[in-house]
Amino acid sequence: MKPYVITTDSCADLPESWLQKHEVRMVWLSCLLDGEVYNDTNPLSAEELYAKLREGAMPTTSQVNPDQARAMFEPILKEGKDILHIAFSSGLSGSCQSAVIAAGELMEEYPERKIIVVDSLMAASGQGLLVCRAVQKKEDGMSLDDLAAWCEENKGNVAAYVLVDDLFHLQRGGRVSKSSAILGSMVGIKPILRVDEDGKLEVIGKIRGRKKAIQTILEKITSNIQEGETTIFISHGDCLEEAEQMRSRLVEEYGIQETMVNVLGPVIGAHTGAGMLAIFAFCNDRK
Repeated sequence: MKPYVITTDSCADLPESWLQKHEVRMVWLSCLLDGEVYNDTNPLSAEELYAKLREGAMPTTSQVNPDQARAMFEPILKEGKDILHIAFSSGLSGSCQSAVIAAGELMEEYPERKIIVVDSLMAASGQGLLVCRAVQKKEDGMSLDDLAAWCEENKGNVAAYVLVDDLFHLQRGGRVSKSSAILGSMVGIKPILRVDEDGKLEVIGKIRGRKKAIQTILEKITSNIQEGETTIFISHGDCLEEAEQMRSRLVEEYGIQETMVNVLGPVIGAHTGAGMLAIFAFCNDRK
């Protein structure tokens, strides 16, 4: 089997220790806050981000550009290795297209090498879950072509159910409509979203009360999870205690054996706001 490397971007929200252990390389999207650009060379802590958001800050974000993608890909090709890149959803960012552009240019320059870009059509720990499963299969000996085909066949089964405190950050970034944001801002109403089949966010419900909303997303993921699947990932926007409570319930009440809880990074966090909770698993479908 020809050697290859799995790469992704920072929206997968995977811990640096895990990336290093499994030799997964990553390119960073950027967050602009109070006139300063934050990325891998100038990191922004989750504590600072969410404190600023609660104070009313309105950060902006920027996608990976083709030059950044090229800067990650080319050294791998020079090592004599091919690449499987699992990208942030094209329905939410142009980062995937930038990777496609860079891959096309580089394969003309290195015709003996191969770069395959998979649009995850997912974000946060849902994208991370697809990366983790791909790494498992690579480490089990699956070839690049077979793994790319597996990702394309199975990425549509990664489902996400998302709870946010309000929709105004998402509306400001163009991720949901203004009318949805207004309807989702009523006192005590908590919007529930999913990532749809095109990798875009869709409002699927508005629940009165946060506890009931958390119960709703737990029920949605566990009723839809694939038979025999025992892994669920959780993302949170600076509400670790609630995320850990969800993890405990999944283990104790629903028999989930493997979980990962990750704080939502600054790029997606800038669009969802503080208090976001999301849950991800391989399910029968995304509905």
